[in-house]
Amino acid sequence: MSNAKPTIFGRLTPGGRRNFADTLRAENTGAILLLAGTVVALVWANSPWREAYLSLGSIVVGPSALHLDLSIAQWATDGLLAIFFFVVGVELKREMVTGQLRRPSTAIVPILAAVGGMIVPALVYTLVNSMSDGGSLDGWAIPVATDIAFAVAILTIFGKRLPTALRAFLLTLAVVDDLLGIIVIGAFYTESLAFAWLGASLAAIALFAVLVRRRGMTAWVLIPLGVIAWGFMHASGIHATIAGVLLGFMVPAIARHGASISLAERYEHKWRPVSAGLAVPVFALFAAGVTLSPDALASTAGDPAAQGVALGLVVGKPIGILLATFLLVKLTKANLDASVRWLDLAAVACVAGIGFTVSLLIGELSFPASSPHSEHVKAAVLIGSATSAVIGALLLTWRTRVAAKAEVTAEVTAEFTADA
Repeated sequence: MSNAKPTIFGRLTPGGRRNFADTLRAENTGAILLLAGTVVALVWANSPWREAYLSLGSIVVGPSALHLDLSIAQWATDGLLAIFFFVVGVELKREMVTGQLRRPSTAIVPILAAVGGMIVPALVYTLVNSMSDGGSLDGWAIPVATDIAFAVAILTIFGKRLPTALRAFLLTLAVVDDLLGIIVIGAFYTESLAFAWLGASLAAIALFAVLVRRRGMTAWVLIPLGVIAWGFMHASGIHATIAGVLLGFMVPAIARHGASISLAERYEHKWRPVSAGLAVPVFALFAAGVTLSPDALASTAGDPAAQGVALGLVVGKPIGILLATFLLVKLTKANLDASVRWLDLAAVACVAGIGFTVSLLIGELSFPASSPHSEHVKAAVLIGSATSAVIGALLLTWRTRVAAKAEVTAEVTAEFTADA
């Protein structure tokens, strides 16, 4: 009789690891973990242990000789979030080569909707801050982003009976939104540029593009090369997450050498659990810890920068998306999918107001921790995103019930006609 004690937390079996990774790939799981990281940050930052939270984020780790002596919070923003943007880059590449963005006729509506959904929130923010005392135009780009994980999760949970074309519309819109957000970060949030380091980073990315196409190339070569490209990009002055996007773009999106799937699909499959299960939740843990006391909320409500962010997400996003789509349909030959109604589109446009991950990132880039607006715009991103999620969920629930009733009516009519 064996006296060995059972192991409570042992290593997962290969099958268990596959199931765990598949769970992390699910859109709902990523959104839940992101929400969990946010809740932990908010509770911790508003507890008696707030100083421990701030101290943990400010611990500096890394070699100063390589300009990588960053705080843990900065490592979460510049380092871990690069994994998220790598997955975004791979996803963008797939969409452009084999997905919705490959065909202009089907991509034009969500593409222009995404553009409208960025321009109008930026205008709302600019208008609010230009007309208010104490406003700042530095945060104009904060409300332009859509968090694809949260948005798709809300649509999946509350819009189950709605047309699948809505999901394709939201996915394409969010992907284009990510691309435009990346361009905004690269173009407007680079204070100084070291061309030598930038050239070195681009050279490393080009070498990655060559090696990733070679058969038998292993992660032992590609991952260190990607880290080197990221380090050089960080030293250049451009936000280091841009390196993640460019590396993702270098992955081939067409299956070759008789393979059943492309490298882009394989890499997205492998890295999405790391992004959803580690990178984004940890980023939220260090980025979302804002004070939500009555005094802090009152101060946030009175800050024009926070007002512009919240109004941009809740009001500007849906208006921009709907207005751009309406004008495109009325002024051109473009059409909505036959199964989509304008009220369905309005519900999805409200869901697109969930900014979160990229909005928090742009908020940190717009206002450093020393800025009086820093905490306020973070709170505004959380409040605006939560409000958009609630409004979108309610509208999707209503439209789902309408669709369900229409299905029942159609079935009864069909049975009555058949009996007659």
